[in-house]
Amino acid sequence: MEDRVPLKRRRLYEDVIDHLEAAINSGEFKPGDFLPSERDLMNHFGVGRPSIREALFALRRMGLISMKAGERARVATPTPSALVGELSGLARHLLAAPDGMRNFQQARMLFESALAQHAARVATPDDIAALSAALRANKLSKSDPDAFEKTDVQFHFVIAQIARNPIFTALHAGLVEWLAEQRAATNSGEESRKMAITAHKKIYDAIAARDPTAAGDAMRDHLVQVEELYWEKKGR
Repeated sequence: MEDRVPLKRRRLYEDVIDHLEAAINSGEFKPGDFLPSERDLMNHFGVGRPSIREALFALRRMGLISMKAGERARVATPTPSALVGELSGLARHLLAAPDGMRNFQQARMLFESALAQHAARVATPDDIAALSAALRANKLSKSDPDAFEKTDVQFHFVIAQIARNPIFTALHAGLVEWLAEQRAATNSGEESRKMAITAHKKIYDAIAARDPTAAGDAMRDHLVQVEELYWEKKGR
């Protein structure tokens, strides 16, 4: 090796993070367990309190531990929602970038179209009944913008639930949060709410008929319509 390659000097707290994360992932510390006290961690790793605290704050941001005043850090129960929560700051930054909204719209379209296709393949009679109830509630709320927004979200959430994959429902919840501006803009008019209900009915019919292609197409058409309405309202 002839050329020198400068290595990044790691900070002490990064080594602490690596060791504690490995201990949590290996099961040495299980969900609900308390970690050693800050003083014990300082003695174990041979570092000062600032390094230990910085490592603990980083592990909390990663969703691996929870911290309360006056208590030792405790290993958190891993959940997909913790992952999405960790991504929320980055998502808002990406939304603010040029074409950020369009990128998220495209991601939602691909994600929810696939969910609709999958739902048409695997939905049980109980799933179809739950989706029918969600559609009915959506129709009944068309004159109330706030209620309509909630039932609109619920209709799409029921479709995400059919896969019985907690990562999908967590991602759906993240997209609901990240695209809140679009939803508020497109659900503000009664005519747009009627259009959404008509689209939801087509999606429901395709899923109930066990037709994955029609379900995916219906969801895609619906979200294209939502996007076009949003950009029309934004004057673009």
